Formats: sequence, structure tokens, C-alpha cells
Amino acid sequence: MKNKDNSEIVARALGKNFRVSARKIRRVTNQLRGCSYGEALILPEFMPYKMSYLISQLILSAAANANTNLGFNKSNLFISEAQVDDSASLKRFRPRAQGRGYPIKKPTCKVTIKSKSNLVGKIE
Repeated sequence: MKNKDNSEIVARALGKNFRVSARKIRRVTNQLRGCSYGEALILPEFMPYKMSYLISQLILSAAANANTNLGFNKSNLFISEAQVDDSASLKRFRPRAQGRGYPIKKPTCKVTIKSKSNLVGKIE
């Protein structure tokens, strides 16, 4: 289904300032792209990564947005896009020898999950 600007209608959920590097979250999101909604809920539960829980919460949020705002049925949804971007790093300093300070960069990232309906052409 397309709106007036010929852009596709998708529901999205955005998670900001996750306190982990983008590379570690991409391990989870790479396996979710193109999965159905039900499969995308089950996959992160069995992954041994710390951010799997927050990714599953984003999937639930994207499905709720699709249901509430666009009227899509949750059983017809699939993950069309899962994007992970670097965000601002937290900068800290650690004391070192002879009064020097050593910088520590704690990475953060933001995650965008977009979901579409399988029945795109039939809904209008």
C-alpha cells in the first residue's frame, strides 16, 4: 500500500541510546531481516546476547504501531528492515601513570525496526 507521495507505508519502532556497540547488535538484527512477526519474536529469546531482550521489545513496539496506527493485522506482518547506526559515544577518563588521563569511549547506538504487511496490495 502506498500513500500520496508514492512512499510505502510501514510501521517503525526506534530505540535510541542502547549502551552497546552497533557491531554487537547487528549480530541479532541480521538474523531478523525478512522474518515473519511470529518468527521474529521467537528468535531473540534463544540467542545468548544481552541485547536480544531489547530487540524483541522493539519488534513488539513496531507490531503495536502497525496495528494501532495503520490497522494491519499482526499475523500478516514481517520485518522489512532492521537498521543499526552508531550514536554518540560516552567519553570517560581513566587515571594513568604520572597524573595522565586515558580516554575511554563507551559506544552507544540506535536501532530502527520497520515492519510491513504481507497483504500490501489487498489493503486499500
